[in-house]
Amino acid sequence: MQLRLEARPATSRTMQYMSPFIAAILTVITGVILFTALGRDPMLVLYTFFVRPLTSVYGLAEWAIKATPLLLCAIGLSVGFRGNVWNIGAEGQITVGGLCGGAVALAFYGSEGPWLLPLMIIAGGLGGMAWGAIPAFLRNQFNANEILTSLMLTYVALQLLGFMVHGPMRDPEGYNFPESRLFGDDALMPVLLEGTRLHAGVIIALIALAAVWIFMSRMFSGYKVSVVGQAPAAAAYAGFSQKRVVLLSFLISGGLAGIAGLVEVSGTMGQLQSVISPGYGFAAIIVAFLGRLHPLGILFASLLMSLMYLGGEALQIHMKLPLAVTGVFQGLLLFYVLGSDVLIRYRIRLISNTERTAS
Repeated sequence: MQLRLEARPATSRTMQYMSPFIAAILTVITGVILFTALGRDPMLVLYTFFVRPLTSVYGLAEWAIKATPLLLCAIGLSVGFRGNVWNIGAEGQITVGGLCGGAVALAFYGSEGPWLLPLMIIAGGLGGMAWGAIPAFLRNQFNANEILTSLMLTYVALQLLGFMVHGPMRDPEGYNFPESRLFGDDALMPVLLEGTRLHAGVIIALIALAAVWIFMSRMFSGYKVSVVGQAPAAAAYAGFSQKRVVLLSFLISGGLAGIAGLVEVSGTMGQLQSVISPGYGFAAIIVAFLGRLHPLGILFASLLMSLMYLGGEALQIHMKLPLAVTGVFQGLLLFYVLGSDVLIRYRIRLISNTERTAS
């Protein structure tokens, strides 16, 4: 007997929606095998990783906080991915957005008002859009691969942030630590739930989710993005400009990633530091595909991915396991999502030796 992949006559709609669930189940099973081999109680590890962070109000608030930047980035990236535009540099756009928004907070330090936070949000969005426009320009003008250019710009952004917090934006009273002064009260996201860190960035993320949903499902520009991604020849025949779709996709994804960076520095950190994001921009790629590029799916996928961040911290605190466990689970999830997606276009068939000989 032998297993063989056979092409389906048409893509399986059932497998398209079942694939993320299969991937999640396989990830958990692999985790059980891995921790058993390491001599740990797998059930206790899984409980600490997936359940314990959600057993308190504070934990639920932290869950929402960590899901916010993931949701903002992933919902923006999904627009480009639908248009066959591959922005892999959301991490850099988060960094530049947070840097630009933080620069506004520092520029008006001591002369603040209720107008400051909206101005910071605008600056963060524009910073992310500007950083995203660079690979869009390079692709449109020189046909440069946007995967490489957007990814490499991430490291340029990190170096730029490092230069600023070590130099012009460093806190003069911070004992030479690479960080800015603490933002004033008007530059911070309002707290929504007393006793926790839950802030208004969650509301911003939900508004962005609804806006992208409306854009892709109800607006002609969103329809153009989908057509260019799914049927480039038909899009060209209809007169839809691929270059405009590339630029629009990068502006939307870069702008939302920039706002995610601003939300991090003004809602979670309260200042600029040498690192703004622990990898949200890269994790958002997994979130986008795990959610099937659909806004509602991305919402649930961002909650799952944020739970992995919390679970990794819980394992580090309560079971003395390394924080790298988070990366292991994220990598396993991505691996199984990609593997399960094969079943959308192919099916597994068991063939006998007789059939194999005849073929």
